[in-house]
Amino acid sequence: MALFGNAHTIDPGQAASDFAKLLGSGEGVQAAYQLVRDVIMFTDRRLILVDKQGITGKKVEYHSIPYRSITHFAVETAGTFDLDAELKIWVSGQSVPIQKTFTKGVDIYEVQAILTQYVAR
Repeated sequence: MALFGNAHTIDPGQAASDFAKLLGSGEGVQAAYQLVRDVIMFTDRRLILVDKQGITGKKVEYHSIPYRSITHFAVETAGTFDLDAELKIWVSGQSVPIQKTFTKGVDIYEVQAILTQYVAR
């Protein structure tokens, strides 16, 4: 599905298995989403962004964002002509937000609810 631009959920257990090297001892993946080539994972401790780069996607950048570092976030829902939803996350010390685009197949309200659960602690 990702090849056609459809973002989709990933089973948290599968994401934990696929990205086990990134997880700390006892850290669990609560939710995960495939965004074309990239992955966004919500763990019980932090937000992990997997950013595949280049034509082949062999070069990968991993962002680890503790929830306490998120100062605020915004979601923009899909419109009639713009079918993509967007998540913007502002991190302490950075003036430009991290932006992730969600195509059809992911409920942006679900993503927002998960982020709210961890940021509002």
